[in-house]
Amino acid sequence: MNTQDKMGDLSSLSRRDFLALSTGAAVLLATSSPFVNLIGSALAAGGHVLPALPYPENALEPYISARTIGFHYGKHHKGYIDNLNKLISNTEFADLSLEKIISATAGKPEKATIFNNAAQSWNHAFYWQCLKPNGGGEPSAAFKKQIEASFGTLEACKKELTTAAMTQFGSGWAWLVRDGQKLKVIKTANADTPLEKGMKPLLVIDVWEHAYYLDYQNRRVDYVSAVLDKIINWDFAEKNL
Repeated sequence: MNTQDKMGDLSSLSRRDFLALSTGAAVLLATSSPFVNLIGSALAAGGHVLPALPYPENALEPYISARTIGFHYGKHHKGYIDNLNKLISNTEFADLSLEKIISATAGKPEKATIFNNAAQSWNHAFYWQCLKPNGGGEPSAAFKKQIEASFGTLEACKKELTTAAMTQFGSGWAWLVRDGQKLKVIKTANADTPLEKGMKPLLVIDVWEHAYYLDYQNRRVDYVSAVLDKIINWDFAEKNL
């Protein structure tokens, strides 16, 4: 196994784990990571790091503007990571991955603030990978066949994702997941993820207002349609599967 194959998900690494893995090595991700091809930024003075976007801020235009990405990624996503690092400093969570923090704090009201910031850090890192320039279209024949086995048609899958995104009251997420051997669509509120439900996330659409309001105002359906038709990353979903 080469050095590149040994790299883990930088968005989830603690400072100690990062130093152990990165000494004398290029900072790259293994294809087995839940964030395929996600490259982390320079390590801060301890704690989790904001992973680099997989494309320039203007790469998703005209469907999502550079201005929206600037606020969403540079303010909201960064804010969750910064808050998390403050919350877990000198605690039992300081050296844990995002996934382990989420697992350890889910459903515990006294740990809700830590859970919310860890889960939102994870959700956003995952969401950026679900989008790509010149996306949309159809998945590979093999993946499309698996989608059809669960939904009947690709269009039926997209319709369920649209419905989940549109019927999520307030802030939240619309997910394509694997639940056992079946693909299904679920929605989660606020910071909740499929991870604490024991499901494997394949794809997500962020329906918090800050994901689309600068570009679409209250027209959530136009944002969801643009994502699914023009910039969704079916390749990433298939790699997760």
